[in-house]
Amino acid sequence: MDIKIKITDRDGVTHEVEAPTDMNMNLMEVVRAYELAPEGTIGVCGGMAMCASCQCYVNSDHMLPEKSDEEEAMLAEAFYVEDNSRLGCQIHMTDALDGLEVELAPES
Repeated sequence: MDIKIKITDRDGVTHEVEAPTDMNMNLMEVVRAYELAPEGTIGVCGGMAMCASCQCYVNSDHMLPEKSDEEEAMLAEAFYVEDNSRLGCQIHMTDALDGLEVELAPES
């Protein structure tokens, strides 16, 4: 089953996209699949929580998994971090995230 999520890109344009929940995709991979960020500017580390290129702001009230130590550490060093910052590679697409609204953080 697909869920609908809204992703606001770095130009301020909001895209409503469909994301499959049966392929173990994460938010960073969805952004790449829809080419909502230029190649080489998101997911630079391949989704290992080793960079902050996929940082996003979660603007909806969805319950997300707790941040791992690695994600906390990366966000502690990242630029433009807000209270609702998360790494997109750590947010896996599940049915519970239907209607998720996120905004890509500026490039550092």
